[in-house]
Amino acid sequence: MDLHLLVDNLSNPALLFFFLGILAVQLRSDLEIPQNSSKFISLYLMFSIGFKGGLELSHSELNLQILWSLVFGIILAVVVPFYTYFILRRKFSVENSGAIAAAYGSVSAVTFVTAVSFLEMENIDFGGHMVAVMALMEAPSIIVGVLLISIFQKNCNNKFSLKGILNHSLTNGSVILIMGSLIIGFLASDEQARGIEPFTTDIFKGFLAVFLLDMGITSGKKLTDFLKKGWFAFVFAIIIPLINGSLIAWITGSFTQEVGDRFLFAILAASASYIAVPAAMRLAVPKANPSLYLPMALAITFPFNITFGMPWYLLLIQNF
Repeated sequence: MDLHLLVDNLSNPALLFFFLGILAVQLRSDLEIPQNSSKFISLYLMFSIGFKGGLELSHSELNLQILWSLVFGIILAVVVPFYTYFILRRKFSVENSGAIAAAYGSVSAVTFVTAVSFLEMENIDFGGHMVAVMALMEAPSIIVGVLLISIFQKNCNNKFSLKGILNHSLTNGSVILIMGSLIIGFLASDEQARGIEPFTTDIFKGFLAVFLLDMGITSGKKLTDFLKKGWFAFVFAIIIPLINGSLIAWITGSFTQEVGDRFLFAILAASASYIAVPAAMRLAVPKANPSLYLPMALAITFPFNITFGMPWYLLLIQNF
């Protein structure tokens, strides 16, 4: 791995605040971000990245590469939960396997936002359509996860409403906000966009740092209990994202040469949802254990991706 890239990433103030959050938990500090403030910052990050993506998209021509990117994202969101389900069934129940598979087929908007910040730090451009790709990958994996559970569950007495699950996925707050912001950014003129640039751009990294501090605190709290559950889940939460991200970093070279787009595809393939999927699974599959799939995504995969994953995927893309 390129040591320069790794050191650059690990010395990123936003990432260091994430580690500070974990450290605070280990020291049993009472440091915490108020829940309402945390929610506001999360909404702000979704708004900012969506708006800037729409603005970038407005300067691009709709072409086959963009359309193929959207289709590829959906295919990815279907394939990943399908194959990971059968790996997970070696150790976990049908319900837990389906829920975890859905989480790893879906995407983490916060990981995506952090990856965008990483690209900006490295002065690498990316297409605004990648925001739309991220949003489109949210729902398919949830549907696949629920379908797999309903197919393989013996004596299934629960009736899953696919319409309800789809509706819940598409009306999830983060999806609505990021897609709405994308459309608004697309419709806004450059002059109008400059009017709110101090809010959408100048303070972005500061808010990201505070949000990652909150994520560090949350991850630190979940990590201790999770490690008591055994090593299979821990290894899965690192190896599968690494395989997915590395493979997609290579495959995407067949339809785009844009480094930023390929990198974001790799991150989307490697990330795991810890917001939309848990919310959907709580409704659809109450027997699935959230103390298993939530820490896997948030306390293991998320830190791995933002520390070592991002430099590794970028290195792969730049050299192959």
